[in-house]
Amino acid sequence: MTDTTDPIQNPADAPAAPPPELGLDTLEALQVRFNELEAKHAEVSDAYLRAKAETENIRRRGEEEVSKARKFAIEGFAESLVPVKDSLEAAIAIPNASNEQLLEGVHATLRQLAQALERNKVVEVNPAPGAKFDPHQHQAISVVPAEQEANTVVTVLQKGYLIAERVLRPALVTVAAPK
Repeated sequence: MTDTTDPIQNPADAPAAPPPELGLDTLEALQVRFNELEAKHAEVSDAYLRAKAETENIRRRGEEEVSKARKFAIEGFAESLVPVKDSLEAAIAIPNASNEQLLEGVHATLRQLAQALERNKVVEVNPAPGAKFDPHQHQAISVVPAEQEANTVVTVLQKGYLIAERVLRPALVTVAAPK
């Protein structure tokens, strides 16, 4: 049998070719090229390490900021409620206040509270009678017969509140029954 294996098609079976004769100029050129590539590698490696360190620093700073944001998120809200507390304490400190003075103080304190809620994007949900019932913002306590369109608000038993368009508490309402 004759070996028909072509050494070019199967390089593992081919005999090792002797290395070509390299001239001094070729070796110097290869050494220069090698040195250039080594320098480029060091530069790219350094840039990679710097980018990796910067990414790690950004990630760490981001985590710290998120942690602080969670920790102090309520700070603005608390600051706006402190004057309300001060007003209530001042009202209690007046031992012989008349009913009119107390009522005036309660109204002023309620205005302060409403302003604090408004500053912090807490919005009342107080549907008008006849408004369409919205199950996302209203909670029906009962369905009552009424002289208005079905599935509309008849009365509001308790206001609801939204914070940043998210329901904090739904408004408690009675709803008109179908006729």
